[in-house]
Amino acid sequence: MVDIETVSRDIDGTGFRAGRSAGRPTRAMGGAAIRLLPLSITAIAAALAIVLSAAMWHVYMEAPWTSDATVRAYVVTLAPEVAGRIVELHAVDNQFVHKGDLLMVVDPTNFRIALRLAEATVDQSKATAENARSQAERRRKLSDLAETIEDRQTFEAQSLAADAQYQQAVARRDQAKVDLGRTEIRSPVNGWVTNLLAQKGDYVRVGQNVISLVNADSFWVDAYFEETQLAGMREGDPVRIKLMGYKQIVRGEVGSVARGITVANAQPDGQGLAAVNPIFTWVRLAQRVPVRIRIDQVPADVRLVAGMTATVQVDPRRPTR
Repeated sequence: MVDIETVSRDIDGTGFRAGRSAGRPTRAMGGAAIRLLPLSITAIAAALAIVLSAAMWHVYMEAPWTSDATVRAYVVTLAPEVAGRIVELHAVDNQFVHKGDLLMVVDPTNFRIALRLAEATVDQSKATAENARSQAERRRKLSDLAETIEDRQTFEAQSLAADAQYQQAVARRDQAKVDLGRTEIRSPVNGWVTNLLAQKGDYVRVGQNVISLVNADSFWVDAYFEETQLAGMREGDPVRIKLMGYKQIVRGEVGSVARGITVANAQPDGQGLAAVNPIFTWVRLAQRVPVRIRIDQVPADVRLVAGMTATVQVDPRRPTR
């Protein structure tokens, strides 16, 4: 029995000791993994930071972009060249009109009367000129005995004067026709009527701005890039334009780069001296230079409005070898 108990204790002890010795390496390996976890997270974060920094550098330096951009368009202002009261107004605010469409009519009554008077004056002057010419021609055919040289010269001068009066009458008639035609104001471009304040019955004066049109064929984007981004930018580089109110991308290309901007330090003061602004010597702010972007492709459901805010990214073309 002693041998059996000894064997049992040995077996139990061996098994117990074996169990404890087997558990120690497992706990040691778990502690090492826990200690390595922060280092692994730090290494991954550092790697991601390097990758993101490289990507940002690539985007900022190799693919210049700016969120300081504005949609622009030419605005045509229409002002009457004759004065009068508006008797017809065919335009409506924000209406799209085509080139040549009639927008408004100024009262043409006085101008029609002026044209008829001018035409009558032309007819009278023509008859007078023809009569004077015939008399001068008859005097020219008479002999020196029947007509003196002085009389011939007098009738010749009268003929020339009558012809000059006729030409003046024709010019006044043509001017009357032009004035009558100017009572109708038509659209010179395709575009939208904007900020229409004129009303039927208003009296308009010569040169008074009555109708403004946004030229539909003149939209472009002014993008303001920092001077450090201009080195890799060339005319014709493709451009992606993201309007603030739309998700769709508008396509375009670099049209031109401005060659001058206002320099505040160059402005003289009241005494003619240079006005120099104080700056911090360790801070140098990059100037922003206007870049004109031509618009090539506009999605069908995107509405361009002059003054909209846009973000512009230029994709520089790789130089061909």
